[in-house]
Formats: sequence, structure tokens, C-alpha cells
Amino acid sequence: MPIKLWTLAITLIFTVLMALPSSAAELPAPEFLTKMAEFPKEEASAGIEGIGAKLAYRAKAQPFLLVATVIFILAILHTFIAIPITRLAHKVQHEHEKRIGKEAAKETVSFKATILHFLGEVEAIFGIWVIALLGAILWFYDLTAAKSYLMGVNFTEPLFVVVIMALASTRPVLRFAENCLGFFARFGKDSPAAWWLSILIVGPLLGSFITEPGAMTICAMLLAKKFYKLRPSAKFAYATLGLLFVNISVGGVLTNFAAPPVLMVAAKWKLSTTEMLLHYGDKAVTAILASTALYYLFFRKELVAMRTRAGDHDGDGIGDLKEKARPIPFFITLAHLGFMAWTVAFAHYPPLFIGGFLFFLAFSQATAHHQTAIQLRGPILVGFFLAGLVVHGGLQGWWLAPIISSLGKGALFIGSTILTSFNDNAAITFLASQVEGLPAQLKYAVLAGAVTGGGLTVIANAPNPAGQALLGRFFGEGVSPLKLLTGALIPTIIVALCMFYFPDKGIDEMFAPEKERGYVAPGESHPNP
Repeated sequence: MPIKLWTLAITLIFTVLMALPSSAAELPAPEFLTKMAEFPKEEASAGIEGIGAKLAYRAKAQPFLLVATVIFILAILHTFIAIPITRLAHKVQHEHEKRIGKEAAKETVSFKATILHFLGEVEAIFGIWVIALLGAILWFYDLTAAKSYLMGVNFTEPLFVVVIMALASTRPVLRFAENCLGFFARFGKDSPAAWWLSILIVGPLLGSFITEPGAMTICAMLLAKKFYKLRPSAKFAYATLGLLFVNISVGGVLTNFAAPPVLMVAAKWKLSTTEMLLHYGDKAVTAILASTALYYLFFRKELVAMRTRAGDHDGDGIGDLKEKARPIPFFITLAHLGFMAWTVAFAHYPPLFIGGFLFFLAFSQATAHHQTAIQLRGPILVGFFLAGLVVHGGLQGWWLAPIISSLGKGALFIGSTILTSFNDNAAITFLASQVEGLPAQLKYAVLAGAVTGGGLTVIANAPNPAGQALLGRFFGEGVSPLKLLTGALIPTIIVALCMFYFPDKGIDEMFAPEKERGYVAPGESHPNP
């Protein structure tokens, strides 16, 4: 079988990106990054206190950082007008076809319509605005600063999401996940309601073991197959998408490696899987059950009506979603699960998980008769989205850090939840981990707030773009950010209540300061390295 063009392309892309970190060491750190690290000491020596005073000082000292934040805000606003831009692109394309004829239009491309289509592609927006950011760096500094900053950005997470999405969307893995969730759906006779409950409760909890991006991919693909194809109302469609995003965001906190915001602080704060399960996991499970049950009760009539549209596949007179599928040899499924396990185990080592992915591509070609075509367009677009987000996010610490370090527990929890909506929740917890001497209750609050707000917007949690990319076709010309926010709001409130008010006396011990890497007890000095 000839090597596919996309195989060569993805190999080239991964090879180039793998080389970036080593090259970054040869360039000096850009001034705006070194200055950002010095702000706390400068403010302490100058006696500058208060959030407003600190932000004013920082913006005056480094105007570029303010410009970078303005560009980031413009990118966020751009996501809200993506749907109107897409409509305009379709209108321009239609006018183009009408002007020259449909047959001729197949041979020609409308440049204007294509550009508008790109501008309306949500997954491309943050990458597009990186161009403006690079222009700002060149205006304030020079090409060396631009190269140094970009080469120093860690693209491991975007790369990991591309690989795990590609693996999780394969036929053997999806069939395996479908069989696992089908075990629970059978208790409800494989009805649409039973599958809906199984996917939205069990699926997100699997994210604690196969990572949240993997769980999002599987849940989104199964929802497309079992739920969205039955044409739910727009209200129910957005409610389900919002619930999925929220449940995935909190479903990964049962372990210390599966949720991006947890991963950012697990090593620094010495958080074990047992501690995550006992102090976050129980609340997450409670919130997922409560939120899903509430939405089920509200939409139960529509779920019952879906039975008729589902059809009767087992002859018992009741609509169901049972399907007969061509079997897949066990060794192929086992191999795919092995590739996923390898990827999860080495999620922080791109040479290892990318190398494993390239071996997987060869294996998939050797067993092509049991595979479906590997769709890399969606994973690559999601990776591009996340890559653009981390490029912008790396320059937002100048205003996020003072806010995080100046709030009490309640205010920090609410602030972390809200800030997560406008920045990746992993960035929020990472910045919090850089604040020395943060009390245990505040550590708990910022992490709890970050996972709580992870479903409010597409950019709030790394797996969300994957869900939108896989389910966007069921939402007309695109997912509306405001309708998504509405659909996710009630589950977010339920998660917030569970995380903040659920009795828990072990938080102080979980975040004991002596556990933190680099901690020095009062009266002691740092040991020699």
C-alpha cells in the first residue's frame, strides 16, 4: 500500500516541532519574559501594593504586554463572530457559483469566500491572531525576540492532543469504548436515554484514566452516533454539549495525570492520585451525577420521543440503538489500546509518543481492512487551536498572577472559575503554582475553580476544541459561544456548589507546605544543590 500524503505531512510537521525546544536554548530569553519574572521583586522593593497599582506599573514598564493582552482579547471576541463570518463566506461562495455556474465553480476557487471561511473557522482563530502578536513583537523588539519567544513555547500538550485524538477516533478504540458504555446502556434496553446517560456519566469519568482529550474524543463521537443523529432540539443539543464540556472538565480529577489543570500543579504541590480521588474525585462524581440527572429530568420527554426516531432493531416494539457491526479481531483492538496506553504513559515526552504514533500509522495500514480512514484534519485543527492558545496564554501572566495572589478563598474560587472562561484552565493553575507560600485553602480553591469553569467556553479546557470539532456539524453554521455558555451554566453552578461546600477536612494536609518542591521551613536556608 503506498504511503499516504497525509502520513508524510504529519511526519514532517511533528519532526519540525520536535526540534523546536533544542533550538530555543541557543537564543536569549526575550526581554518581556525576563521583565515579567522580575515584576514581583520590583514591586516589593518599590512598595507597590494592590491589584490596580501593580497592573498599572507593569503596563507602564512593559507596554508590549498590554498590547499582547489586547490582541488576546480581540482573538476571544473573534470567536463570538465566527458564525456570522461563516454565513458571509457561504453567501459569497453562493454568489460566486451563481455568477460563473456550479460546474465552472468546481474548477475555480473564490479567494474571498475561502479567506472568509478560514476567518470563521473557530479552531484557526487563535493561530490567525498569532500573526498580529508576532507583528507586535517585531514592532516593539526584533526578529530575535520573536524567534526566542516562539521557540521557547512548550507545544507538548497540542501535540499530545493531536495524537490522542487520532488514536481515540479509530474504529477499534471507538468500538471498544462503545462496548464498555453499552454495558451500562443495556440496563435501559439500549434506548436513546440509556445511551445519553451512559455517555455523559461514565464517559467523562474514563477521562481520569485515558486523559480528558481521549475521553472527549470518544464521548463526542458516540454522542454524534447515538444522540445527535436523532435530531434533538437546538435547546437540548446545546444543553448536552455544555453538560459534556463540564463533565469532561471535572471527570479527569480522579487521578493526578489526566486533567491538564491538575497536571500543571501535581509535581509542584506533590498531589497523589489517592489525594485527588479523596478530595476532588468524590465531589466531581457527585456533581456529574447531579447535573446529568437534572438535565435528564428536564429533557426526559424529548428523550422518550427519540425512541420513535431511533427505530426498533431487536423486534420488541420499543425503539433502541442496537446495531450489528462487523467484528474486529481482538489482537487489533489490543494493539490500539496498547498504542493509547503508550501515548498516555509518555504524554510529556514528545519523541516517545510521536514515535509511537508513527508506528501506529504503519500498523493501521497493515490492518486497513479492519480500520476506517484516519481523519487527521480535525485533530490537526484542534492542535493548531491549542498551539495558538498557548502562544497567547504565555503572555497573560503579567495580569493573571497579581489577581490570583491577591484574593481570598471564596473570591479566588470564583475568580479562577471566571478567568478560566477567558484562558485555558491549565494556565490558571500553572500561574498559581508559581506563587510562593500560597496557603493550602487557596491552592485548593484555585484548582477547584479551574476545573469548575472548564466547560463554560471552548477555550476554557484543552479538550473542548476537540468536542466542538467533532460535533460542530450538528449546530448549523457553528457552535454559538453564548448558547454554549447557557447550556453549561447550570452544571457549572452545581459543580461549584459541590467543590466549595462539600465537607472536606483533609485539604490542609493535602496541600501541606512541606510537600511542595523547593519548600524551605522558617529559619532554614536552601540546601546546596
